[in-house]
Amino acid sequence: MHKPTARRLIWWCGLAACVVALVFAARGPLFRTPPLTLSGQTMGTGYTIKMVGAPPSVDVAALNSQVRQTLDRIEARMSTYRADSELSRLNIHCGGEWFDVSLETARVIQSATEIGRLTGGAFDVTVGPLVNLWNFGPGGNLPDRIPDDEQIARAKSRVGFDAVEVRLSPPAVRKRREDLYIDLSGIAKGYAVDQIAERLDQSGVEDYLVEIGGELRATGHNHRGRPWQVAVESPVAEERSIQRVVAIEGLAMATSGDYRNYFEKDGVRYSHIIDPRSGRPVAHRLASVTVLSVSCTRADALATALLVLGPEAGYDLALKEGIAALFIVRSDAGFVEKATPSFTEVLQ
Repeated sequence: MHKPTARRLIWWCGLAACVVALVFAARGPLFRTPPLTLSGQTMGTGYTIKMVGAPPSVDVAALNSQVRQTLDRIEARMSTYRADSELSRLNIHCGGEWFDVSLETARVIQSATEIGRLTGGAFDVTVGPLVNLWNFGPGGNLPDRIPDDEQIARAKSRVGFDAVEVRLSPPAVRKRREDLYIDLSGIAKGYAVDQIAERLDQSGVEDYLVEIGGELRATGHNHRGRPWQVAVESPVAEERSIQRVVAIEGLAMATSGDYRNYFEKDGVRYSHIIDPRSGRPVAHRLASVTVLSVSCTRADALATALLVLGPEAGYDLALKEGIAALFIVRSDAGFVEKATPSFTEVLQ
């Protein structure tokens, strides 16, 4: 074998430099500074924000304070755990009269009722009485017995998003039934993710991932110069494992599953996912649904609604509405994935 001459070495080095330059130009730097992470607690869960290559003009301490203020504001308005929250005061307000709320709360409730109509009531922010009846609500312990038909019927009589009216100018909510109880836990985390993402956009941060309680939104690239890699969890109750990894850029992702919070009695498995239409836990073979959208607010609510609808009706609705969704269904041979065409397209 001949030793390379100096001229050949220079040629090879020049070619390598061109290749590196092309990769850099096409995909950004392969390795950058490790992401800066902000984290904490909110809405009874944790949040994590990862930022890469924030501009020098960004005051991280000030940004962290703004993030905290945003989350505290949303919690003060939409928490059902706080007796002094805007939502809690609305829930004890007598029905029939308009109750003044912030524009923010009005918009979130309006979004929730719109998705309720879209899904035929599979998503219902007034489902709280049924959740509490099955002892899956705040402070609930595993039930000693299954509610009977009469108890379920009584709780169902207090459920119905169509009895909620919203106006945006001036912002207010009216309950057509006095005993109506509104719970935004199925949409508020997604909304908070969107609000934090908008705050980062305004600050000039271009590469970030925001996650609150499993709902997330990402834009730009990670510290390796690639789209953010996010795991879809395998719906196995006994362990935490990855079903698949998706690369998301400029998208939000939310997953709803029935495999973490449930109980078994007399050989029957009861999930914490309650179908507002039947008043009972879902009993089909759909284990989880992951939704991709530009809005985490929408993805959060749709993931729950599609899970309630089940593997056939949920998939048909997602197909009809062009929703990017991945369904993971239990079968005798294990888990089966069923993705809508929109889900496959947005990942290409």
